[in-house]
Amino acid sequence: MRTDVTFLSAGLKLAGHLYTPDDGTPGVPRPAIVVGHPGTGVKEQASGLYARLLAERGFVTLAFDAAYQGESEGEPRALEDPGQRVEDIKAAISFLGTLDAVDPGRIGALGVCASGGYALAAAATDPRIRAVGAVSAVDMSRQFRLGADGAQDPAVVAGMLAAASEARTAEARGADVQRFPVFPATEEEARAGGPHVYDGWEYYCTPRAQHPRSAKALTWTSVDRIAAFDTFATVAMIAPRPLLLIVGRAAVTSWMSVEAFQKADGPKELAWIEGASHVDLYDKDEYVTPAVERLSGFFGAQLTA
Repeated sequence: MRTDVTFLSAGLKLAGHLYTPDDGTPGVPRPAIVVGHPGTGVKEQASGLYARLLAERGFVTLAFDAAYQGESEGEPRALEDPGQRVEDIKAAISFLGTLDAVDPGRIGALGVCASGGYALAAAATDPRIRAVGAVSAVDMSRQFRLGADGAQDPAVVAGMLAAASEARTAEARGADVQRFPVFPATEEEARAGGPHVYDGWEYYCTPRAQHPRSAKALTWTSVDRIAAFDTFATVAMIAPRPLLLIVGRAAVTSWMSVEAFQKADGPKELAWIEGASHVDLYDKDEYVTPAVERLSGFFGAQLTA
């Protein structure tokens, strides 16, 4: 069963979908999982899919829109603020802990793509998160600075930082909020960018999974926030709590999951999904199903009484 809910994160009202198992045993406090969405995503996309599938396996789950995005509050719209994103996950943990249907001592966190990185950062300093999982984990700072494949020319991020600073000056002088497009304008341009760029464009910009509230552009003031925030810096602090990283064997971003795994101490697992690209793990049944099975087994074992 899905219920619309709201909760506060640093004074901003966030919109979420709460999924509860429909198995005929109401009133029994259950283990719960917060599920964060990819960068530019919304709760109706990948995070909602994982939340629903995990609820079908007995967990209370919460997918929500990050502050400044989707149906959640915050101005300017389409701001990607890593510090706020981590706070949002902690606020979601707090909200779940108030529910009668949830055992507050058995809460985990799961992030997809950018939220994979944010979930690691949140878990590092929030011991209420008993176990943490990530699917196609990305540290947005590394992606902006080094590119999805880790081989980006440093001039790219230097140019973006220059543009971000110019946008801040323009806005201080009274200009409207400055934004930049996240995706290519056409299929032809997307294909020219290579398989990873095309996969993201197809997911967000075609009937495959597009949603009117997902962000097609980000504010320029997101760039310097992202570039300076390392979501993997405190991964070792998650220990002794367990970590599961799920990554597609064909994902160009897989090096980031490997790096996070190497930085982690304590119980940890790096699970490969054969044949899957980064975005394949957002919605394709043949890859999502084994990922959910691994997550269900992991959280089921770790979120025990």
